[in-house]
Amino acid sequence: MATHVSHPLLTTSQLGQLLVATCKRKKLTQAEVATRLGLSQNRISHLEHHPHEISTKQLLSLCATLELELRTGERATAPLDTSLGW
Repeated sequence: MATHVSHPLLTTSQLGQLLVATCKRKKLTQAEVATRLGLSQNRISHLEHHPHEISTKQLLSLCATLELELRTGERATAPLDTSLGW
């Protein structure tokens, strides 16, 4: 039985790290992910290193390709941090 682990994402840099780690865990190369998404390997590399440039459409496509689930919700106890680039 697979264990499902959730990781809160608070920064775009965490998103980039999650994408890289998920690809490694699933043994997917950038080229394989790119082919599945109809993008170039260079574009996948760029998005991993510049996750702040990922569009909502690209994020949802990446999540589907990597079998990740995107959820949103209110934080239970953490105060609002306005330094996160909004």
